[in-house]
Amino acid sequence: MKSLKFLEFPEFFSTFPPGLIQQIAEVSGFLRREYSARCRIVGGAVRDRLLGRPVKDVDMEVYGLYPEIFGEAMERLGADGVGKSFFVYRYGDLDLSLPRKERKVGTGHRGFAVEPADDEREATRRRDFSVNAMMYDMEKNLILDYWGGLEDIKFRKLRCVSPETFIEDSLRVLRGMQFSARFGFRIDKDTCRLCRGMDLSDLPGARIRQEFEKMFSGEWFHYGFYAMLELGIAEKLWGEKRGKKIFFSAARRMAGCCKGISPDLKRFCFMAVYRQYTDVDMGKILDAIDASNPYRKALEKLPKIPPEITPSWVARQALKKGICDSALGCDPAIRKLARKLDIWEKPLEIGVKPSELMESGFHGRYLGEELERLQEEKIIEMEKKFASGNENGTGKEKPDDQEKKT
Repeated sequence: MKSLKFLEFPEFFSTFPPGLIQQIAEVSGFLRREYSARCRIVGGAVRDRLLGRPVKDVDMEVYGLYPEIFGEAMERLGADGVGKSFFVYRYGDLDLSLPRKERKVGTGHRGFAVEPADDEREATRRRDFSVNAMMYDMEKNLILDYWGGLEDIKFRKLRCVSPETFIEDSLRVLRGMQFSARFGFRIDKDTCRLCRGMDLSDLPGARIRQEFEKMFSGEWFHYGFYAMLELGIAEKLWGEKRGKKIFFSAARRMAGCCKGISPDLKRFCFMAVYRQYTDVDMGKILDAIDASNPYRKALEKLPKIPPEITPSWVARQALKKGICDSALGCDPAIRKLARKLDIWEKPLEIGVKPSELMESGFHGRYLGEELERLQEEKIIEMEKKFASGNENGTGKEKPDDQEKKT
């Protein structure tokens, strides 16, 4: 069992927003002055500060109070109870809670009985990964590390705190995946083994969706992709059994696909690339992650991208809307061609409006046929123009080649 380690960190709050610092001072001062309680900042805020990432909200554990007294203190403070059965309250950007022990008593992510635990080591033992189990002592300006989180931060590794408690919560498998994608951390091999043996069927769709959405916001998609396959998530949720065969090609594209695009488009990148390599129906995958309707609409009918991306193929994808409004815009080669063809922000223009064709006598089926003829005529014209101006004369882009350029 690992011994306690300390890290002096007097500048811990130096990068925190002023408003957040004020809230922390108000709450810790009130609880120390009125109740002689000691407060610890715990979990993600400590991890993110050590990683140099912005901290926007904070989890704070309050030691030295019985549940009834803690509830009274929260009422006096004006905090809102957001999980009273877990002793959790919300005050501004702070989540305030009593340290606790958890015991599995039922199925599902919430099937736990909890009881207060005033011992810091015992309280942190219930946490998932060592990098999330550190705490900050504000009075002594020390980071307290009972489970080797400082070393795992240094080596960018995810390792479970306690195998016995880790396997009691299946959501932790998906948390490992999204942490890998967000932080670029590799998962310890023993933790991988534990995750592969855990059943995910008790997880509600909403929780699965939340963890995937967090992964989709990450910077290291290829890490999250590896975790999704290696931990058995894809196989358990939608039956992807050929993961290792598709990993290297897909991971290479994922590593560069989201550079220079908006957050709105970035959230489609992971699945837009994965779509190109899996044989599993995209509808089945979207069902498994409980995708929202807008997300489903953007990806469910996304076409497979051909090995060579031609101007004519890209133009046909922009008949109704610009490529920037399609998940296809996640592909760097498609983005490049769409901008050259002036169909990135607007659909393909054929030089005449449907209303003008109707004035010329086209209606019903004939109107549709004429529109298709003019669109095809425009596409052929664009292909010829692009090919004549292209250095190699092919007018084609290879997705993997374009990724190497970016």
